[in-house]
Amino acid sequence: MRKNRKGAWRATGIVTALATAAAIASVAPVQAQSTAQLSAWVSDGWGGGTITSQPAGINCHQSAWDPYANNEPQPYPTGTCTASFEVGATVTFTATPDSGSYINDGPTPNPVTIRTGYNFTWVMFCPDGGLCSAG
Repeated sequence: MRKNRKGAWRATGIVTALATAAAIASVAPVQAQSTAQLSAWVSDGWGGGTITSQPAGINCHQSAWDPYANNEPQPYPTGTCTASFEVGATVTFTATPDSGSYINDGPTPNPVTIRTGYNFTWVMFCPDGGLCSAG
């Protein structure tokens, strides 16, 4: 003789659904992200210069570098190359080449409207009358 188990399965399903609903209701609501990171990337054009942001936060300098002068790797940028800004803010950039360098391209994009997730701009400085990488 076979027993009818439909009632047991139905009861288990109802208990599971109620427990799941209770767990979901107890979770705090997700807060909207109010700030996000923005990074300034100075491409390896081999020239030197600084990129700054308005509002203030980014002040990133890359020294000029000659890859054929020695076996040293390109120096890392100095200063603040990543900063937090309010989501929705518009950040504009100014690129200033060092003496002996020029701006080959960028800053791009400019301006940047900050969104949640990854935000960036980049610039390439090249040496006057010298080598410039293709980026």
